[in-house]
Amino acid sequence: MEQCAGTDEQRNARMAWWRDAKFGMFIHWGLYAIPAGIWKGEEIPGIGEWIMFRARIPVREYEQLAKQFNPVKFNADEWVNIAKSAGMKYIVITAKHHDGFSMYDSKVTTYDIVDATPFGRDPMKELAGACEKHGIKFCFYYSHVQDWHHPDAVGNDWDYDESEKDFDRYFREKALPQVRELLTQYGPIGLMWFDTPKNISREHAEELKALVRELQPMCIINGRIGHNIGDYREMGDNQIPDEVVPGDWETPATINDTWGYKSTDHNWKSVKTLIFKLVDIVSKGGNYLLNVGPTAEGIIPEPSVERLLAMGEWLKVNGESIYGAGPTPFTEFPWRCTTKPGKLYLHMFERHAGDVEVPKLKGKVRRAYLLADAERAELPTKQTDDGVAITLPSEAPDAIDSVVVLELEGEL
Repeated sequence: MEQCAGTDEQRNARMAWWRDAKFGMFIHWGLYAIPAGIWKGEEIPGIGEWIMFRARIPVREYEQLAKQFNPVKFNADEWVNIAKSAGMKYIVITAKHHDGFSMYDSKVTTYDIVDATPFGRDPMKELAGACEKHGIKFCFYYSHVQDWHHPDAVGNDWDYDESEKDFDRYFREKALPQVRELLTQYGPIGLMWFDTPKNISREHAEELKALVRELQPMCIINGRIGHNIGDYREMGDNQIPDEVVPGDWETPATINDTWGYKSTDHNWKSVKTLIFKLVDIVSKGGNYLLNVGPTAEGIIPEPSVERLLAMGEWLKVNGESIYGAGPTPFTEFPWRCTTKPGKLYLHMFERHAGDVEVPKLKGKVRRAYLLADAERAELPTKQTDDGVAITLPSEAPDAIDSVVVLELEGEL
């Protein structure tokens, strides 16, 4: 991953909050929440926000959805409070997805939530204010290459002739001006999250990066801007690497199978699975960006909320092992492990009584205790040349993941 313009010191300053955060909320919300996966009575395969593409819906037909979009139950404070209660530190929301509809008050087009819908409000303005109030970093997703509404952008080959497209015209007419709006109308933006770079030229990607740097030098740019010029690497959707990955990276992921709301998708991951994925990602050096897909009324589905709040309860007790934590030092170890200077956090997802064997360590063990134990009662340990044995109590304090802290003198 190449670094964006600036020195290592500037980049580290930009990335500092993100490296500590570890856990963020992704929000996919747009007109696609109205059909919610069903078009003209037929369930359309695939993820909800791609319905225009999957069903080859003509632009003029899809545009009519805007007249129905009236999310009167949207409440920015509620959404941000859900994220905060879940232990999430940043929110990334779709300002414009591939369908080309702008979910904010854009002067570049009238095809936006303020001008084209009966709702007539700017939810991005409201969310920016709520995030500021609650101490959450506010960030934008922007589809910079695909735009199925614009005749010159990538993606729509059922309405527009590919041979007649001029991407540069779209880029200058819509993409660049809209990114400028997003970075000048909503206060400090923590991160610009671009997506599906496709065949964007190096020159276009560099120009977009330069605009972000000019307008908000402290705004992070994700890896999907294209040509490896972002501040960090973006893994594939729901992709978690098998081992520690050096450098800054993030896994964007779903709670069920879709990103945008889909009424028929009830394949919800369990709380245990979601907590495991969070720990797994952090133990390998990454951030977890976990998605919700609100309904057309503006409600985050209850199964998502239930799971997020349960994750938040676990993080209230065990957050020390996640926020600002580094990856495992072990290549062979049956449990997940996160680290901070002088500390190992051993994540016990399976109930385990008796001794846990930790591989050989460079530093001397000072003490071990359960993170959930407010008294920090010491667990018996025995350090040898082969490693450390920690004796665990017969009852685990957490039904999902009990965290054992191993404090060390010297290097891990």
